[in-house]
Amino acid sequence: MTTYSSLPNKLASAVNGVNYAYRDAGEGPVPLVLLQHFRGNLDNWDPALIDALASTRRVVAFDNAGVGGSTGTTPHVIEQMAHDAIAFLTALELRQADILGFSIGSFVAQEITLIRPDLIRRLILASSAPRGAAGMHGWAPEVIGAVGRPETNPQGYLEVFFARSPSSQQAGRDVLRRTNARTEDRDKATTWATRQAQYDAVCAWGIPDHSLLQRLSGISQPVFVANGDSDPMILPHYSYLIAGLIPRATVKIYPDSAHGFLFQHHAEFAADVEAFLAKPD
Repeated sequence: MTTYSSLPNKLASAVNGVNYAYRDAGEGPVPLVLLQHFRGNLDNWDPALIDALASTRRVVAFDNAGVGGSTGTTPHVIEQMAHDAIAFLTALELRQADILGFSIGSFVAQEITLIRPDLIRRLILASSAPRGAAGMHGWAPEVIGAVGRPETNPQGYLEVFFARSPSSQQAGRDVLRRTNARTEDRDKATTWATRQAQYDAVCAWGIPDHSLLQRLSGISQPVFVANGDSDPMILPHYSYLIAGLIPRATVKIYPDSAHGFLFQHHAEFAADVEAFLAKPD
């Protein structure tokens, strides 16, 4: 099987005028489409996780509008990001997909499912929070200092995406080694303008509004909600809040891990995702 690290970058032209950069791995009738975290591009997915997921199904990772190798402009609101993602799915002629949204990608995933419910079969929300939840209006200063500055900072990544324990920090260094192993045909770096637009969208998503929480009751698909127990960016209690608002949701919190729990626990998380997606409807 071709590994994620050796997959070619492809382009899909959509009706909105955007050329989307993507990578396509594995085979299967209903693809699992991945929505990336804040400032992340195709090279920020852990190859170990993608290879594990693609061993049993088709997996598609892509850059949304204005991100990485995709053209266009990154929107300042989550709803438009969802419409841009739907344009990509349409460009690939996908009639139905499973979605794995990570961090800001999980916000986009929620919106896609509400906007176009017939398009989504099952939904996985990693390191997620619902729109309007109290306490989500902006990140803590230490989080902004670690991952919210113009220059990338590997140490800041380790501090936010992994717990403080020696085992979690070592797992983070292993993830960085795997994501940096690809030396040719790497994706374009995410621009500062894109990161600013994404943070605007995150802050707008987090404006407290209790009435907006009820929107999630409109998601009728099975949903798997997951996070690390020490996530400083999106606290794990939001996973329980989401699971209580969506009728067919289950939740799992992974130990000794933080925002990047799905990379640290890539084998366990991939097995949990496969078990979730393989359940009879």
